[in-house]
Amino acid sequence: MSTIHPRITDVLSRTFKVPVAEILPDSTMDSLDMDSLAVAEFAVVLREATGVELDTGTLHRSTTLAQLSDHLRAAAGGGSPVGSTR
Repeated sequence: MSTIHPRITDVLSRTFKVPVAEILPDSTMDSLDMDSLAVAEFAVVLREATGVELDTGTLHRSTTLAQLSDHLRAAAGGGSPVGSTR
């Protein structure tokens, strides 16, 4: 299993106080009650946690967590976990 979704879950639950039960692959930023400012902050926190730069076209209020995970996985080179020190 990918280590990306647990990292996303950790950031959302710790930094943005989103209940873990609401953090599902098909959840969108909008469904998690994240406004545009929170989405921008989320992008910054994810960049710090993963090293992957998210542009404005990648992360917006209608982006699902599954789409975000796919993007992060692809940006990290596909096979290795994001943030891996290998």
